[in-house]
Amino acid sequence: MKNLTIRSVSPKLAEALEREKARRGVSLNQTVLDLLEQGLGVTGARSNGLARLAGSWTEDQHREFMRAVEPFQEVDAELWG
Repeated sequence: MKNLTIRSVSPKLAEALEREKARRGVSLNQTVLDLLEQGLGVTGARSNGLARLAGSWTEDQHREFMRAVEPFQEVDAELWG
């Protein structure tokens, strides 16, 4: 196993890692390793974190969403003319 040292960790990144560590309930080292493996696809396919939502909508929710985003399919001629 190789050891790495990561320098110049910004305060925001350090805080985010600490929050993630607390959420996962594991060590900071394990949290960083897990995030790196996941982000680089080492332990399988890369994840955007949305898999947990897949298939969680009812058909009615899906139809409602599709109706709500329908206006975004239209091109505004004034903006592109």
